[in-house]
Amino acid sequence: MTAAPLVGVLALQGDVREHRAMLERAGAETVAVRRPEEVDRVDGIVIPGGESTTISKLARTFGVLDPLREALHAGLPGFGTCAGMIMLAEHIEAGIEGQETFGGLDVVVRRNAFGRQVDSFEADLDVTGFDRAFHAMFIRAPWVEKVGQAVEVVARVSVVHRSEGHDAVGRIVAVRQGSLLATSFHPEITGDPRIHAMFVDMVRESTYVKRK
Repeated sequence: MTAAPLVGVLALQGDVREHRAMLERAGAETVAVRRPEEVDRVDGIVIPGGESTTISKLARTFGVLDPLREALHAGLPGFGTCAGMIMLAEHIEAGIEGQETFGGLDVVVRRNAFGRQVDSFEADLDVTGFDRAFHAMFIRAPWVEKVGQAVEVVARVSVVHRSEGHDAVGRIVAVRQGSLLATSFHPEITGDPRIHAMFVDMVRESTYVKRK
């Protein structure tokens, strides 16, 4: 793909404007996605943070849950942040009964693993492929408890942060599987576009064919 890819940002909740700004800094064109026909237009999709159960309910209400799930499983590149990571997970711990996700990532994600809003924190992460640390912000963040064989661990927490009695050192906070990327932190509010640039590169390298 030589032209700027068109990356949608699911505009049901979360930092839609911030994600679009970061993606555009990384060389993509962007569009807000709320309707099924908009899913068919994009070369990739970002699923922002927010509250995962609310996102799933709104996605069902707006009619994008099934089309987006089908597109992601057909190879549409996707990037989920915080609650967006939960929405891309095939399995959730501490979720709500009947909670729906888009799926695609062969991971077990623990919802609100790092605690409540007051437990929000910042940490420097060693991210695969980066030549210097990425300063990450965690807000009511999940973490990945288990990964499947096809999943690449992209970053782990390396600082001590106590939450709900658990030691968070070594917890998985960024993963990649094929054309899917997910972080438990919020890269859109850091001013550092490298995570978004990683995803835009994934979109450029994708062989996904948009539906007519």
